[in-house]
Amino acid sequence: MNTLDNTNSPIESHFEQVHSIIHLHRSRALQVINNESLLICWNVGQYVSEKLKTSDWGNKVVTQLSEYLRTKDPSLKGYSRSSIYNMVSFFEIYSSQQFLQLLSSLNTKNQFVQTDSAQLYSAYNQSNEIVQTDSGQFITMQDMPKILLLANWSMHVEIMNKCKLPEEKIFYMLYTQRESLNYRELQRAIKTNAYAHIVKQEHNQSKGMQTAYPKSNYLFKDVAYLDFLGLPQKHSEKRLQNSILENMKDFILELGKDFLFVGEEFPIQVGNKTFKIDLLFFHRALQCLVAIELKTTEFEPGFMGQLEFYLEALDKDVKRSNENPSIGILLCKETNREVVKYALNRSLSPTMIAKYERELIPKEVLQKSLNDFFDFLK
Repeated sequence: MNTLDNTNSPIESHFEQVHSIIHLHRSRALQVINNESLLICWNVGQYVSEKLKTSDWGNKVVTQLSEYLRTKDPSLKGYSRSSIYNMVSFFEIYSSQQFLQLLSSLNTKNQFVQTDSAQLYSAYNQSNEIVQTDSGQFITMQDMPKILLLANWSMHVEIMNKCKLPEEKIFYMLYTQRESLNYRELQRAIKTNAYAHIVKQEHNQSKGMQTAYPKSNYLFKDVAYLDFLGLPQKHSEKRLQNSILENMKDFILELGKDFLFVGEEFPIQVGNKTFKIDLLFFHRALQCLVAIELKTTEFEPGFMGQLEFYLEALDKDVKRSNENPSIGILLCKETNREVVKYALNRSLSPTMIAKYERELIPKEVLQKSLNDFFDFLK
C-alpha cells in the first residue's frame, strides 16, 4: 500500500477534513453518553432521595435495591450501595436552594445553555418530566443544572467528597472544562487547592502585569506544589532545576496546560556578555514568552532587577513581532507578602512572584467569591 510522502499535498488536506468530521461526531457522541449517564444518576438519586424521606423505605432498602439491580441485570455496573448514595447526594446537593441561588447570583444558567454540551443535552432534558412507576404512582423529574454537564460522573464524585463549599464545587467544574482535565489531574488540582490559589486577591503581580494581562490572575498560580520532585529540606538551585527538567511533564501540568517548554539555561546576549534564564516557556493563550527564575531562598527585592533585565532582553532580541510582551515569574522558596507588595508596586514590567512547596499541605477551606472568575470565563 502506498503512503503519502508530502503531508501538505491537496489530497492530504482532504483526508484531514475526513478526520475532522470523524473526531467531531465522536466527541459529540461521547458527550451525549456522558450527559445521559449524569441524567441517570440525577433521576435515580432523586427517586431514592424522595423514598428515603418517607416511611416507605428504611435504611436497608438501598442495599436491597443494589442487590436487586445486580440480580435483575448482571450487566449493570456502578450501582453498589455506596454508588446509589452518591447519586442521592448528587441530586440533593445540586438541587438544593443554596446551590441554585448561588448559580443564579453568578448568572451562569444562560451562559451554560449556550455551550455545546448544553445544546446536546437539551434534546434529552424535558422540564418537569413526569414518570409513571409500576405501582401507578407518578414522580416529577426536576431539571438538572446545565453546569453539571462540564464534568463526568467520576469527577463529580471526587468533587462532592472532597469539596465542602458550593463555590468550590462550581469552581472545579469550570476549571475541569477550561483546562480539559482528566480524573487524575482533577484529583491533584483539588489536593493542591487550586481554588484558593487561582480565585485569589493576592498582591503577587506587578502593575505592569495587571495592565498588560488583566486576566492573568486566573492563569497563574501563586503557589506551585513540587512534591513530585522529592526535594530535601535543603537543596540548591541547580538541583531544583535538574529535578524540574527530569519531571517536566508534571511541572507543566502544575503550572497549567497552556505552557510550552522552550529551553533551560536559555542564553541571551547583551553587550557581548551571555546571561542565562533558568527556564523559558511559551504561553499559548497569552501568546508570549514566560521566563521563570528559580530561587531556593526567601524572595528579596533585588531579584526583581535581574528578572526585568531578562524581560527587556527577551522583548528586544527574542520575541517575535506577532507575540505579546514577555512575562517574568520568580519562583521562590518563601515569600513575605508585604515585601512582595512593596517590590511590585512600581514595577512596570509584566512580573509576578510565586513560591513553591516541597510537600503538599492540608487544604484550608476558603470562602471566596467566584464572580471575577466567571467574568474571566466569558
